[in-house]
Amino acid sequence: MEGQHSNRTRIIGLRLTPDEYAKIEKKWKASTCRKLSDYVRHSLFDKPIVTTYRNSSQDDLMTELTRLRNELNAVGNNFNQAVKKLHTLSQITEFRSWLIAYEVEKKILGNKVDEVRNNIKKMLEIWLQ
Repeated sequence: MEGQHSNRTRIIGLRLTPDEYAKIEKKWKASTCRKLSDYVRHSLFDKPIVTTYRNSSQDDLMTELTRLRNELNAVGNNFNQAVKKLHTLSQITEFRSWLIAYEVEKKILGNKVDEVRNNIKKMLEIWLQ
């Protein structure tokens, strides 16, 4: 049956106490199984369960850096759109409005870059302790 991919049509209902559920959930979250049902199936059928050991400070670092990268990407996209607009301008009034918008985007970009630097500095200080 390992080679066959059949739809699962049978349901087993199971009631647990909050403590029992918390124990299962803790073990599930420490595993590489994406769904609780996968974890339970692996447990029931004696399949190997791969567990992970995670470094929470590295997880926090990755979360923060991902957030900052997304923000920088958004600012970069806005900046690229402004430059593209500059190339299509035909009137001086449009050019002036672009310059004003450019200054705002420049300040936002500068603030985000400073935020990235400060956060990386903080994370390095924590990591080096």
